[in-house]
Amino acid sequence: MKLILGKKIGMTQIFEETGEVIPVTVIQAGPEVVTQIKTEETDGYNAVQVGYEDQKPQRVNKPMTGHFAKSGADPKKYLAEFRNDEGETYELGQVITVADFEEGKKLDITGVSKGKGTQGAIKRWGQHRGPMGHGTKHKRLAGALAAATYPSRVFPGNKEAGRTGRDTVTIQNVKLVKVDTDRNLMLVKGAVPGGRGGLLKIRYAVKGQEDK
Repeated sequence: MKLILGKKIGMTQIFEETGEVIPVTVIQAGPEVVTQIKTEETDGYNAVQVGYEDQKPQRVNKPMTGHFAKSGADPKKYLAEFRNDEGETYELGQVITVADFEEGKKLDITGVSKGKGTQGAIKRWGQHRGPMGHGTKHKRLAGALAAATYPSRVFPGNKEAGRTGRDTVTIQNVKLVKVDTDRNLMLVKGAVPGGRGGLLKIRYAVKGQEDK
């Protein structure tokens, strides 16, 4: 299990030796510090907690200051936990960088998608619009939601207007095209969830490393 936190910088493109153009997302990843190790004996499951991006000490309360002091790490802005069911060995205070990742491998990347605010049923669920004839009052409104007499109520789970976006999304088997250890950058093929500056959780793919 290889894991790292990063931030989405943006998208660009690179060229293969054959001249093929590959769209890539640039991610500023690490360095991060192992701040806690959880085991089945102490916590009931195996996991690794990592901290990313330095935080001002005055912005951290006393309990969290003591938590970071156990690993000898400076206060961090972001904390994330990864399951470690493979049983890999980590140590408190261990620093993880992009150099621990190998080019050509497949990754699973988790982020928060862009928020769209409140949207109607057409944009949110892809429903069809109503008749566009003169006098129609339901061009983009939702249709019937329930029968009138029975059951005389709207059942839960109906696809209606509401908040869209800002969901936790994981994309699997994303190819790691290039690693820049000098600038702590990872270039992955295609798009990843979220906007610029969004936090990403990156780990080796759990469904194998076969080429696709």
